[in-house]
Amino acid sequence: MKKAVILDAMTVTDGDVSLEPLTSLCDTEVFGCSKPEEVAERIGSAEIVLTNKCRISREVFEKCPNLKFVGVFATGYNNVDIEAAIERGAVVSNVPGYSTASVAQHTFALILHYYSSVSKYSEYTSSGEWCFSKLFTHFGPPLFELSGKTIGIIGYGAIGQSVAKIAKAFGMNVAVHTRTYPKNDGGIEVLSLDELLRKSDIVTLHCPLTKETEKIINERTLSLMKPTAMLINTSRGGTVDEHALRKALDEGKIAAFGADVLTVEPMEKDCPLLGAKNCFITPHIAWAPLETRVRLIGLVKENLEGYLSGNIKNNVAKQ
Repeated sequence: MKKAVILDAMTVTDGDVSLEPLTSLCDTEVFGCSKPEEVAERIGSAEIVLTNKCRISREVFEKCPNLKFVGVFATGYNNVDIEAAIERGAVVSNVPGYSTASVAQHTFALILHYYSSVSKYSEYTSSGEWCFSKLFTHFGPPLFELSGKTIGIIGYGAIGQSVAKIAKAFGMNVAVHTRTYPKNDGGIEVLSLDELLRKSDIVTLHCPLTKETEKIINERTLSLMKPTAMLINTSRGGTVDEHALRKALDEGKIAAFGADVLTVEPMEKDCPLLGAKNCFITPHIAWAPLETRVRLIGLVKENLEGYLSGNIKNNVAKQ
């Protein structure tokens, strides 16, 4: 059997999802997590490495001449030096589309957290305060309907389209800003970025992090949004200028921000958004439901089986 190494298994499972579909295919050594300086040593003479976030740099390829297959537990693969992989004829296989449903679901979890204030009203009842109410109801934090609101989706790939479908089920108006969706279709408006920001009650980011999208949400673009608008980011933290966003939140220039991603993860103690007004952040878990991770491991298995059989799948390191 070929030798394989899993560098950061703890980023995929804490024991609730089995890695046996992968470890059974090769002579596999499994590490829970690996520091940058440990990566090359742990790969050693292995031909195959599976990783989520560990950086497979040019230096790693140089120190590990037998390395021919990098299987990524993710859609994004910016942690792998693709040029170095191509030069060495190595395959780099990612997993596109595995988390579309869960990320779209989490997007609306963040939206509803603000629009329906479930946690705040739950705190009211669990504290026992409702027991002393003169009314059958309680008017606390404001509540809002999604129906009739406009959601602006920046990026219209699989996740953006899934978000649009859910939004329509809520009776929302959908507007899109994208490079790849050329025309109005199915009641969805395609707008310039500035038009979308001015018009939307909720703006949600579903674009990749590129030179064009880095800090696409910044002081200028935030100034175009409604003061009642909510911003959502479940794409990449670098798409948002966090200092400008903190200022906009604290000054009431937008109403709320919900995110599952930050520019630096884990969150740093001096993160600009820590403690910001009406700011709701989850620790990069939109992709992490049990079913999603089972699907992920199954698709990584298919990629690995494809490499072992010579039927290469999802290779992003092409000439």
